[in-house]
Amino acid sequence: MKYQLRCKKCGKVIADFATWFKQDQQCECGSGYAEVEYLDSMPFRFNEPANNSYQDYYFDILPIVNRENIVSYGEGLIPMERWDNLEAYAKTKGIDCKVFVYRNDQNDGSGSFKDISAALAASVLKENSVKEYCLASTGNAGVAFATYCAKAGIRFTEFAPNCIDPATVDAIRKVNQPIIISKGGYGDAKAEAAAYHKEKQVLISGGNTDPLRIESKRLLAYECLRQIGQLPTVYMQAVAGGTSPLAFEKGFRDLKRCGMIDSSAPLPRMLLVQQDECDPMVTAWEKATAAGFPAGWEKEYEAKKNIKTRIGILTAANPGNYPLVAPLVHSSGGTFIRVAEAELPQYGKEMKRSRGILMGPASMVCYSGFFQAVDKGMIKDGDIVLLNTGEGCSRSQWFKDLVDEN
Repeated sequence: MKYQLRCKKCGKVIADFATWFKQDQQCECGSGYAEVEYLDSMPFRFNEPANNSYQDYYFDILPIVNRENIVSYGEGLIPMERWDNLEAYAKTKGIDCKVFVYRNDQNDGSGSFKDISAALAASVLKENSVKEYCLASTGNAGVAFATYCAKAGIRFTEFAPNCIDPATVDAIRKVNQPIIISKGGYGDAKAEAAAYHKEKQVLISGGNTDPLRIESKRLLAYECLRQIGQLPTVYMQAVAGGTSPLAFEKGFRDLKRCGMIDSSAPLPRMLLVQQDECDPMVTAWEKATAAGFPAGWEKEYEAKKNIKTRIGILTAANPGNYPLVAPLVHSSGGTFIRVAEAELPQYGKEMKRSRGILMGPASMVCYSGFFQAVDKGMIKDGDIVLLNTGEGCSRSQWFKDLVDEN
């Protein structure tokens, strides 16, 4: 076997995903958080990609045994674009930096950063003869998993909150997968998905620490080496649950372990952004900062009530992953940033004017966060900044309309 899983709590080895699935995605100690380890720790050799399927390119360091089980729409190996308009803005503040944008709207599956996770999950599920799968999602993950599971011949049931965008519902139904819309919010949808999993014995996504999600998204660190020759000094992203920062850190550790980067290299400063209409991680971080980060600070967070955000995919009001994500931010020397949701259309206008494109509202949370990071001195001279953007605007007509208003 080319890989194994190891429990993050007790350290026990789980032989493979077949075993992991049989154990209902839990270790014998009861923990549902495990990481993939590869039995060959040789450095990965970068070659010119023959196609844009990241699973084919990175096959040797992914938990797939047989290439024939790869489920792909050609996602993953998308370009990192250097954006001179953001560099020019930084220069107006006396900061000389390089800015790269990883545009997940260019993925050919469903056009979001959930595609690489859904593609690997569908491949591993197919390889292990899983016939049905379910997930609670606010939007992008639901569409991505519906799309890739359909290609793999796997029935996928999406549980969605009542705020889900109608275009997202249409996209899931278009690939002939069922969607169950809750009368309540995302928390209610998660509870309903968990009940369905238990009652019907249907495999359910492992959430933000699902090793399939982590393992696919960690490859962004490898892509930085392949495309720009080094890791960034600053990593930026809009966050709800926070899987991608955890995955990037896993990729960072993997690169160190196999000698592809120096063992003393620091983790890139993580600047994670939330909109003011749903910002529980920012609120918890501000409280910890004011208290001087006392012992146990990362466990102090509260769920947000009366969420009014229109950005459906960033509606994680109860930040259960905060105790894992926040220590990463702290150890990297980074911070959490709050942006004003009402101002996002203005940044959309700026993007259309300077780049000739428009990305989705969650992507704009990250984009607007860059300007604030520059204004507040969070970006330094000589920094190499990576913006990991979330999605395109194809399923957010309401946001297009706001941007196009005179």
